[in-house]
Order: sequence, then C-alpha cells, then structure tokens
Amino acid sequence: MILFENVSKEYEKGKAVVSELDLEIKDGEFFVLIGPSGSGKTTTLKMINRLIPLTEGFIRINDKPISDYNLQELRWNIGYVLQQIALFPNMTVEENITVVPEMKKWSKAEMQQRVTELLASVGLDPDTYRNRKTAELSGGEQQRVGVVRALAANPDIILMDEPFSALDPISKSNLQRDVAKLQKKLNKTIVFVTHDMQEALALGDRICLMNKGKIEQIGTPDEIRSHPKNDFVRNFLQTGTIALKEDQTIQQVIAAGLFEPLEVTDEIGFYLVPEDTIDALIVALAEKEFVIIKGNEENVIGRITKQQLLTYLAQEISVEQESVVK
Repeated sequence: MILFENVSKEYEKGKAVVSELDLEIKDGEFFVLIGPSGSGKTTTLKMINRLIPLTEGFIRINDKPISDYNLQELRWNIGYVLQQIALFPNMTVEENITVVPEMKKWSKAEMQQRVTELLASVGLDPDTYRNRKTAELSGGEQQRVGVVRALAANPDIILMDEPFSALDPISKSNLQRDVAKLQKKLNKTIVFVTHDMQEALALGDRICLMNKGKIEQIGTPDEIRSHPKNDFVRNFLQTGTIALKEDQTIQQVIAAGLFEPLEVTDEIGFYLVPEDTIDALIVALAEKEFVIIKGNEENVIGRITKQQLLTYLAQEISVEQESVVK
C-alpha cells in the first residue's frame, strides 16, 4: 500500500505544486493520476520513488516512510517507465532488460529465463529480439522493452509516466491491452500518469483527477462517468478525451474513401466485414499492415492499410477538436 499523508510540494516558497494531498493506493491496484498540464500529477508520481523530494507530509510504502528506506533498496522495488523510453541504444534488448537484475547479482541463467518470459508476455519473440540493438526497433517495440525492463527485477510497484502518449493510435491501443493483461496476471501495483481521459477510463481500477495541485475526485471509472463531483470533472470528461463513438464501424472508413478496392484476392489470412467495429480494426492492424474486408456474400470489397486507418483516426480527432472549440 502507498499512503500519502498531508503531502505538499513547493519548488518556490509559498507556491505549492501539490497541496495537502491525502491519498491511498491499494496493493495490486491500477491507479491512474490524470489532469491538465500543471495539475501536479507527474510531481505526485515522482515523489513516490524520491525522484522529487516532498516539502511537507509523509509518503509511506507498507506503513514505512519512504525517507526510512535506503534509496537503492526503494528504487529497486519500484519499476519506472517514461514517455521517452530511455533505453540504452548501444546495448541489446536483453542487456537493457537485465540492468537491475545484474545489479542485484542474479545468475546468468535466471536473467536469460526472465528475459524470455517477459518478451513473450508482450508479444516479442525472445529468439528474434533478445540480441537486437534497441535502436533497430520501432517506437512500439521500444516501449514494450521499456515496460518489461521495469518488470525485470520483479518489483512490487510500477510507476508509468505518460508511457504511450508519443505512440500512434494502433501501437497505443495494443500496448494498453498488453499492460492491462500483465497487471492482472502479475498483480503489480501500477501508478499511471496520463492526460488522456479515455486511456484513464480504459485502464484504471480507480482514477484520481487532479487540478492545480489538489484532488478534484477519486473513483472507479463508472463512478467518475456516472457521478462527476463538480463542473471541472464534468468538463474534463467532455474535453479531456477524444474517443470513437461506440457505433462507429468499418463502413465509416470505407465511406471516407480510405480503402483500396479489390475484386478478388489471393491473400490468405484475417478478414473483417464492414459491420465490424473500428475497435476491431485497430486490434487487427496492431499486428498486420492491412486487413481484407469482405461483404455479406463473401465477396472481397477491398483492403484497409494501417496508414489509411491512422489517416481516418486523425480526421476524427480534428472533427472532435473543432466541436469542442465551438
């Protein structure tokens, strides 16, 4: 359990970035900190592993003040995933993942086995990826390595600071799904910072919405959606997320002209129909460059590529942003 007791942080005297924060994060919980820029969410996250010292109050992990922990001991038990990834480009994937286990003097066999397990858990073939240099990987692959590196030494707590915000929608959706599965499987406590309300609602067991260094509301996704505490929460729910409507289907992508007509195809593989949801298309294109679309009579309509889907999503975001401005 992580407990904040009357925690405040000032970078300049009299100007609190976080004010009198009282907060409890439960063991095994996926806890999301969200808010606009300057709300104090990243500062709150970084105080947990003492990257930023608090000014007043106490933070306790398992009833022990973090100031009483040896700093190395504290950070070895807290994995950390950044938006910038911060992998070592001159090292292989395996060498990046085993940095902390090596410091903790794990045996070579233990480290190799851990790398195998973790790479497989996020859909990266261990034999293909373990000896590759991280500079050779795509952004999504690098972020997967960043996530499993944080898990390598089997810490109890994982801190994640906007880890997916720089990724395209397909990679982001796929990684969100992988991290959610990993958290349930490994029962880790995850504290996750985001500015994306849709991401918070999709991932969080509970969500803490912050504004100007204070907590506006804490609750489950259903509680936040159904019972926003005040106008700030209500407005952030509306403007802090750009999400696809539930009834949007692949037909909308076809209608936008973002597909390649085909009369027949020799391609063997995964098919979708126009009535399938765009969410299903996002999942399919997370692993493929294109998906074949069939009609009700099993005739091939055409194919939709990953780039065409990204173009469609970008158009949807622009329309949504214009409606928010109006």
